[in-house]
Amino acid sequence: MEQRRSVGKDIIKCNHISKTFPNQKESHNVLHNIDLSVEENELVVILGPGQCGKSTLINLIAGLEKATSGDVSVCGKTVEGPGPDRGVVFQSISLFPWLTTIGNVEYGLKMRGVSKAERRKRAQYYIDLVGLNGFEHSFPVALSGGMRQRVGIARAYCIEPNVMLMDEPFSALDAQTRYLMQEELERIWQIEKRTIVFVTNNLEEAIYLADRIIVLSNCPARIKKEYIVDLPRPRNYVSPEFLALRKEIDDIMDSAN
Repeated sequence: MEQRRSVGKDIIKCNHISKTFPNQKESHNVLHNIDLSVEENELVVILGPGQCGKSTLINLIAGLEKATSGDVSVCGKTVEGPGPDRGVVFQSISLFPWLTTIGNVEYGLKMRGVSKAERRKRAQYYIDLVGLNGFEHSFPVALSGGMRQRVGIARAYCIEPNVMLMDEPFSALDAQTRYLMQEELERIWQIEKRTIVFVTNNLEEAIYLADRIIVLSNCPARIKKEYIVDLPRPRNYVSPEFLALRKEIDDIMDSAN
């Protein structure tokens, strides 16, 4: 399960990426010499301990940060900043509280000048896709945490990006809702294929979702190992194959950096 298989053309390329944050006393090296490619329609999970640099890597791909050295490209173009080819779902559910569900979902299209009829049509499609039919006119305050995160996913999908970047989107949810959202994301990904890079520090979540898992070391983050997850979907958390892979990766994560 350790050799990368070829499923399509590379959409994301990170070439010798390093990231250092300066401070008053000394520089803090977060990422060191990361080489990573993600193929079209692949669901790649970045797995590692808390505060190891996973979110920094996502921010570099999103164009929210710039690498200290190396470069990132998406769809063959060097990343210079945020762009509509990348949708981002963050851990914090950052919806506009004064907008309804449909208002939040269509917001990106509205900013791009898409006609009201077209953006409403597209927003409704993605609202239906994430299972929020009937909640189009609800404000965020009236929605549960899981429902608000569904709105965030629908909003990111609605701009129809080539790449979806998800930075621990389910970590703030209770355990039952988190399992449900993992199942929902897998279902949505099967219907509406996108290249997804998903960040988590939850090993079971990584195995459940991933085509491929990239295990990072602690700071400065390096790629420790890659795993191809060939288990059939939908996956069973307690199958012997799932548990065997869980133990193998857990041992790697517990080993010295």
